[in-house]
Order: sequence, then structure tokens, then C-alpha cells
Amino acid sequence: MTLPLFDSTTDPGPSFMGLLQALELEPRELTRPIGSEFAITHGTTVLAIRYADGVVMAGDRRATSGHLISHRQMDKVFAADRHSGVAIAGAAGPAIEMVRLFQLQLEHYEKVEGSSLSLDGKANQLGQMLRNHLPAAMQGLAVVPVFAGYDLQLSEGRLFQYDITGGRYEEHDYTSTGSGSLHAGQVIKLGWRHDMSFDDAAALAISALEQAADSDSATGGPDPMRRIYPIVASISADGFERLDDADVESRFQAILQQRTQELR
Repeated sequence: MTLPLFDSTTDPGPSFMGLLQALELEPRELTRPIGSEFAITHGTTVLAIRYADGVVMAGDRRATSGHLISHRQMDKVFAADRHSGVAIAGAAGPAIEMVRLFQLQLEHYEKVEGSSLSLDGKANQLGQMLRNHLPAAMQGLAVVPVFAGYDLQLSEGRLFQYDITGGRYEEHDYTSTGSGSLHAGQVIKLGWRHDMSFDDAAALAISALEQAADSDSATGGPDPMRRIYPIVASISADGFERLDDADVESRFQAILQQRTQELR
């Protein structure tokens, strides 16, 4: 492959877009936002909190299409394998497809090698998948997950956040992403403490999602009438375990009762 040559009248200079135009490789521009013709479902707020024995992952249940609520019971927290999980925010379709492929890759590696991939290796693999998804993200189909797991070699919970380019960033205490992440993150920041118990971390996660829903219209809060509650899961040495809805409901009711007493 040789570099293209230009004369003084056609040289595009330092402009990359000018170079593409000169080579007739200019990408087609969208004439309208990608969401104006097709309704794209988006997941909203997910988070992860490290506690003494592992990590708590949680996510609200609402999915939106523009200003409309498209789903009220969307699952956003998934087991990646026995000792790790991934929570999704962004374009729901590509995000769920990415999670399924990620699960398949981890299972395939374990069957071929006879042992599971290290937690760092899993985090790197998810980052590579996001990097490959970048062209779609630039057209409005961004996927921004949170990855967490229990590191069997270090005997501790670890959590990672990403950007749309596949950049992987390890967080030590907590992380959140999605439209309500700013509000949820503030609640966690004020309530987090070192060596929290699982019960305290789960209560903090539920409170954070509730406060995010109170300030962000795209985040769904607990809905007692429909009995819809956030997804809460723990990842510890015993593996990935999702709390059932009845358990989350009782924890939310305890938080609500405590707040009611504080206001009296």
C-alpha cells in the first residue's frame, strides 16, 4: 500500500475529513438523528458498590424511547459467569447482545482452557468489545456498562467502569453510569464507608437508585403498586446471586419506614 500523492491544488493539508473527501472515502452523513425515524430503547441507571465480602450491583428497571417509557421491567444486571457480573446502560439492543456474546466468550474460554479467565482478563475483553462497537456508538448507539466481580486470586471484590471507546478504569469503592448516575453517585458517596456489610451496601444501592429516580425522569424508582423494584445482586466468593423481588421489596419498605420516622 502506497501513500496518496497530491499536487498543490488538491492537497487537503492537515484536515482528515479533507483527505477522505479527496480520496472519495468520505463517510455518509446522517440526514437526521438516528432516533428520529426509529424508536431506540435505552437503559438508564446502574451502579456497583464494594463491600467487605464482595460487590453489590444494582440497576433500575425503566427503559425509555425518547420521552416515552418503553419498558418498566427491563433487566440491566446480568451474571457474566459465576464470579462476575455486568450491568448495562445505553442503547438496550446492542447492550444485551454484547452481554450475551461476552457470556459466551467467557464460557468458551473456560471450556477450552479448563480454567476461568482472570478478572483483569474479563475486564479487558469487555473493553475490546466496546472498542469494536465504537462506529455504532458514534451514530447514537452507545453502550456504557459497569463490570464487577470477585477476584479469587486477591480474595476481594473489584469493579470497573468504561467509556464508549473501550477505555477501562478500575474504581476502588463504587461506580455508577447512565442518565441518573450523577444523583446516584452523590448518594453513594455520602453513604459509603469502608468494610460495609452486604445489607448496608444493598440498602445504599436501593436508596441511590430511588434518589436518582426522584431527580432523573429516565430512571425508574421502586413501584409498589406494580411491585416493580430495582435489580440487586451480590458477587462474593460464593458466586453471583440475585436477590428476589420480595427481598428487595422488604428492604425498600424498611428504608421507607426509617425515612418516615425521621420526618416526624
